[in-house]
Amino acid sequence: MSDLLAGPVDVAAGLAVYGADPVDRSAPASVRAALVARDVPGRLAAKDPTLWGPAAEAEARTRLGWVDTHLRSRELLPQLAELIDELADLDHVVLAGMGGSSLAPEVVARTLGRPLTVLDTTDPGQVRAALADRLDRTVVVISSKSGTTVETDSHRRAYWQAFLDAGMTEAEAARHFVVVTDPDSPLAATAAEMGVVTIVADPEVGGRYSALTAFGLVPTALAGVPVTELLDDAEALAGSLGQDRDNPGLALGVALGAAATTGRDTVALVGDGTGLDGLGDWVEQLLAESTGKAGLGILPVVVESPQAPGATGPGVLTVAYGGALAAGAVPGVGGADVAVNGPLGAQFLTWEYATAVAGAVLGVDPFDQPDVAESKENTARLLAAGPPAATPSFTEGAIEVYAPAGAPDDLAGVLRWLLDGLGDDGYLAVSAYLDRHADAAVAGLRPLLAGATARPVTFGWGPRFLHSTGQYHKGGPAVGSHLQLTGAVTADLPVPGRPYTFGELQAAQAAGDRQALADRGRPVLRLHLTDRAAGVAQLLVAAGRT
Repeated sequence: MSDLLAGPVDVAAGLAVYGADPVDRSAPASVRAALVARDVPGRLAAKDPTLWGPAAEAEARTRLGWVDTHLRSRELLPQLAELIDELADLDHVVLAGMGGSSLAPEVVARTLGRPLTVLDTTDPGQVRAALADRLDRTVVVISSKSGTTVETDSHRRAYWQAFLDAGMTEAEAARHFVVVTDPDSPLAATAAEMGVVTIVADPEVGGRYSALTAFGLVPTALAGVPVTELLDDAEALAGSLGQDRDNPGLALGVALGAAATTGRDTVALVGDGTGLDGLGDWVEQLLAESTGKAGLGILPVVVESPQAPGATGPGVLTVAYGGALAAGAVPGVGGADVAVNGPLGAQFLTWEYATAVAGAVLGVDPFDQPDVAESKENTARLLAAGPPAATPSFTEGAIEVYAPAGAPDDLAGVLRWLLDGLGDDGYLAVSAYLDRHADAAVAGLRPLLAGATARPVTFGWGPRFLHSTGQYHKGGPAVGSHLQLTGAVTADLPVPGRPYTFGELQAAQAAGDRQALADRGRPVLRLHLTDRAAGVAQLLVAAGRT
């Protein structure tokens, strides 16, 4: 921990970043000095769109609203107060959104202990369970920046039909919805047709930077979060953004950029036990989708605890995060290189700023996502034509194995083969197209596999990761191998008004992602659980033997 406490600590508005200077000193030349010489702090605070080069300027010009969106978001507060009063009898809040529309609200609700059901899946079992939960007391927040998100549109259709089937009139059903979307999006038009309340989001803020916009504030306010405090925390920090010192966002961005350009381009995100539950999942999306492109990027790995495999290691920058520290408390956790401690609203702004700075250091546009659309297009094509027929390489117990040619023909062996193929610079991404509640135990696969290799291992639930780390998998360094998990659907659920079911949509999304990865030459091993509970148990045992 001595490195964390050595040298200057960047502090502003109760948020502190420890350990950035030692990381910067490990680089051949000071990244902070180079950024200050270009006046990056002042230019970023002033929303200068030229910071990331000519190719990124047009995109940046319309995506820098996050720098001060906490000010504009105050205009929402009276509307939110009225909405909360009008919907006081609807005390079960469901958020239907993907990626940037769901990750930040989930962090806020978990951290502050407020109940919020997040529906960011196409798994029919998970969707069915949500529909069956307190329907008469439910308000559904439909969040989509583009207004065309297929998962969110499917959730809207399912809930609308469920309300009607419960005996509500269309006017009564409409009262159970709140839509959050950009101005003039297709979803805004649909909401008007439904007679649903619509709250317009800040159009100059991209989805993954939208924590302090309507996307983050509407569902959490309805869930009982005092959202004004989030805005206050961010506003208090904002005055530091143009400074060369006592600028936590700059310090964190320097550490991320200096590490990534000197061989530590994996960031292990470790909670320090002082609150901010789930912040790592939000940071994971922000870093991966913002920097993973043009063959470059920072690979974030969310680890379960400071002792979990992958929390530290060669090539890894370990960043601990948590709430504000008590006087005299030691920051971070054992083995951390950097610690970020402070209130949640300030954390959001600090990480957004740091990610934009890291993009400038790496030379990538932190606001686009050029490789995300491919999986979506593949999904649409497969829904129309049907998934291609496939024969398992072999079946072991409750698991069908679809392996590349030359792989071993036993489960433990094929997992070991996949890990051995990572080499000295690869990583393994585990993606589970399953029910993240009913099949939650499968997340234990990440630490088991990480313990069996010296290389990074990530875990993501499908299809939600397609809206976050999916960009890095396709646009980042071409060194990833992929383990995809799918499961049998025993009770499917139709998507009202569409010629497919949730199960068919989920299967098409998994197949579409496999196709996008295969087209880039990425190794993909698919394990299909013919019995989910038995398959998960069997898989964990096999992983423990690798």
